Amino acid sequence: MATAKQTKSKAGAIIVRIVLFAALATGLVAFFYGKAIAGFSQAGTGYAAKTACSCRYIAGRDMDSCYGDFLPGMWAIWLTEDEDAQSVTATVPLIKSTTATYRDGPGCVLEPWDG
Repeated sequence: MATAKQTKSKAGAIIVRIVLFAALATGLVAFFYGKAIAGFSQAGTGYAAKTACSCRYIAGRDMDSCYGDFLPGMWAIWLTEDEDAQSVTATVPLIKSTTATYRDGPGCVLEPWDG
């Protein structure tokens, strides 16, 4: 007959196994696809930052409406705005971020990439 203590320890062991499996799977994905994910993230955040900066500071639209200008599949990109600097930063959390700043004349310009 199983006791409450045995049931809790089995549940704990299952949770530990699930967490270890998830960590292993994440590590394998990062190992095999890390460069591709980083490259797509850099291109995606650059596109999103420039598009959102133009939407906000050239078109004068609300920041929430700028998400509508994104391509399908760009749901993982978050936008933050710095009104004082007139810039927008697009971020794929824990992977990449890119900033575009509005300048008189050229418009929204991407900050240099760090490689």
